Amino acid sequence: MRVIAELPHPEFKITIFNMNQKFIVKMERGILEQSYKIPEMDVTDGVNSVFELLDEEFLNTVATRFAEMGKDFKASYHRYNY
Repeated sequence: MRVIAELPHPEFKITIFNMNQKFIVKMERGILEQSYKIPEMDVTDGVNSVFELLDEEFLNTVATRFAEMGKDFKASYHRYNY
């Protein structure tokens, strides 16, 4: 797996990898992670097309999903530990 790019974002880390004819977009925030696999054949302009997919609307959805994931994990953790 090869790192293609790291993109700045105020709420989470975004890394784009290339492996086995796929771009893998990974977002990380604390202990949580989201990843999306995009076949190279599905994008017309390589990694530049991947950058275009990461628009403001999509990244807002990712941030919302991180918040939901955090709540889910916290609830599970409390059920297990208390």
